Amino acid sequence: MKVYGHPGSIYTRMVLATLAEKGHEAEFVLVDLPTGAHKLPEHLTRHPFGVVPAFEDDDGFALYESQAIIRYLDRKLAGPSLTPSQPRACAVMEQSISVGLNYFAPNAFSVIWEKFLKQFMGGGAVDEAVVLAGRQGMEKVFSLIDPTLGRQPFLAGDSLSLADVTWMPFMAYLFPAGEADTVARYKNVAAWWERTSGRPAWRKAVGE
Repeated sequence: MKVYGHPGSIYTRMVLATLAEKGHEAEFVLVDLPTGAHKLPEHLTRHPFGVVPAFEDDDGFALYESQAIIRYLDRKLAGPSLTPSQPRACAVMEQSISVGLNYFAPNAFSVIWEKFLKQFMGGGAVDEAVVLAGRQGMEKVFSLIDPTLGRQPFLAGDSLSLADVTWMPFMAYLFPAGEADTVARYKNVAAWWERTSGRPAWRKAVGE
């Protein structure tokens, strides 16, 4: 199996974390985002939208888009299932993934971009209005999931699932972006992050 991506990519990390949680490895093929390798014809044959990650199985079966890839890996590979078997728990997982990608991620990324990534991309001064709006959006989501994480250790229940895998790469970048205090205001979210980020699979996925 091959994963085409970049180690700092949020969506690549979702795939690497899934592989690590399943106890499997794939050949990692670097797509050098800073040099524009993701827009070259060679990569566009793997991902027609010119982003990462892309995936190729050992028999040549190819996929792009992180959500498709992680679901495929969870179903295909041996190891602990990252999808609850019960319909309601599975629905909660899907709900958590949807909330994460549609409401948490855009707000988190706007903060991460302004306060962390922008400095590496020559993007100019921090837009404090964008940061404030993004932080308020994140806090609305945190206020909704904090009570849930006070009742259960993971987003979908008692076991780590693809929901947690989807949220974690965004959460990780909030800390170098200087948002540790924002996270700390939600004690159950903070406890969940400490619990999940300390997992050996996550540490392997991010190269720690």
